[in-house]
Amino acid sequence: MLPTPTAADTTTAATNGETALPLELLELELSLDGFSGDADAFADAVRTAASQLDGDFLFELPASGLADDCQRIAALRVPKGENGALEVVFALLDAEASSIRVENPDENTAGLKRFADAFIGVLERI
Repeated sequence: MLPTPTAADTTTAATNGETALPLELLELELSLDGFSGDADAFADAVRTAASQLDGDFLFELPASGLADDCQRIAALRVPKGENGALEVVFALLDAEASSIRVENPDENTAGLKRFADAFIGVLERI
């Protein structure tokens, strides 16, 4: 299983010819780069960053082993690609509550992605 690249990997990836984070995710991660709060400030920081990208904060919860070195995880819907379609991504607060990284869903978070999609479906019906 390969780890999902983060913004910190993007510069290296771009110079090595590897696939870098899409611009939208890089923009989101850069807006969270200066995070200096704690676990209580995590949701507010992520909500603000998603809003700045015309995205949606869906929910946040304890990571419960869904990702390495992570204590909280937030689901967001952000515009991706040229057509700006909204897609689910995750913001993860590291174990020390000192930084936030952004990841696309993977096999570890597939269940959470399905839950986020169902959550979106419920919200759209309301």
